[in-house]
Amino acid sequence: MPPMDRSVGWRAALLQALSVAVVAVVLAVALPRSFFEDWGWLAGPVAWGGCALVAGAALRLPLGLVVAGAALSGLPMLIGVAVGVHWLGAPLALAVFGAWCGWLAARRPGMPAVA
Repeated sequence: MPPMDRSVGWRAALLQALSVAVVAVVLAVALPRSFFEDWGWLAGPVAWGGCALVAGAALRLPLGLVVAGAALSGLPMLIGVAVGVHWLGAPLALAVFGAWCGWLAARRPGMPAVA
């Protein structure tokens, strides 16, 4: 297994989960259900990527690579969407995103990897 900074990984996953939850609640309160039926395919990935940028910036990670990791980690959620259980893939996606960010942190110049 490649070296990663587990502390950054946990914090990235937690920040992502919290920020996605806040955005979901705000959007659910502000917008009608029909918005999500018509535009959820776009709103969900944009929210996921935006929240990843927040987590990446807070943890001082390279934002381009954080967005790439957000895109890859979002793929497991497609399984949940395909079977009609939207949030089924979210826990796995959060774990993948956290691992990705931990891996990025371990590769920062001058930063030792923490096992």
